[in-house]
Amino acid sequence: MDDALALWSYLARDPLLWLSLTLAAYITAEWISTLCRRHPLANPVMIAVILLALVLQVTGTRYQTYFEGAQFVHFMLGPATVGLALPLYQNLSRVRRAALPMLAALLSGSLVAMLSALGLGWVFGLRDSVLLSLVPKSATAPVALGVSEAVGGIPTLTAAMVILTGIIGAVVATPLLNALGVRDWRARGFAVGVAAHGIGTAHAFRVNPTAGAFSGIGMGLNAILTAILAPLVVGLLF
Repeated sequence: MDDALALWSYLARDPLLWLSLTLAAYITAEWISTLCRRHPLANPVMIAVILLALVLQVTGTRYQTYFEGAQFVHFMLGPATVGLALPLYQNLSRVRRAALPMLAALLSGSLVAMLSALGLGWVFGLRDSVLLSLVPKSATAPVALGVSEAVGGIPTLTAAMVILTGIIGAVVATPLLNALGVRDWRARGFAVGVAAHGIGTAHAFRVNPTAGAFSGIGMGLNAILTAILAPLVVGLLF
């Protein structure tokens, strides 16, 4: 037992261990999701987060130690966000035809995401920096962290809320949009991208290629709009 603990302590200091475990957790989560026939509740990101949390809990590893090894994945969020320009370019003609309704949906969706988070947080007694951390929860992580810091929030708390928002959005999007009778894949994808950023976009691509493309467009545009509107909203309300 002592030898095993000593071996783990040695391996835990190697950054490659945590990067490898992160990739292994996601591959396992994808396998579980496939077995469940892509049921919304079997979201790969949610399963991977649970698996990694269990590993950290069982081994007594601090999050900071884990992040030192897995930060390469975090680094790739930036290039992945920039890469969202590709679906926008590929669907430019379709976006032009639906520009006005998309802009209306983008503006209302972005404002509702921020104001509803602030309202619910206030009702449940959250104040100051904790409350402000909720403002950019529907933007993609690289943008959300910067916005959170700019408006006086706590970036680490914002990161957790961004992940939670994406997971919830990916889980409820398909059954909710089916129940509402939304059949246009452009509208479905765009709504998911605005509300649930990258995790929702990954789910949208699994459901339908058009939905995925428009989800990426919604995610990218909402990131830009959130960066512009969040300081204005906070300045008006606080």
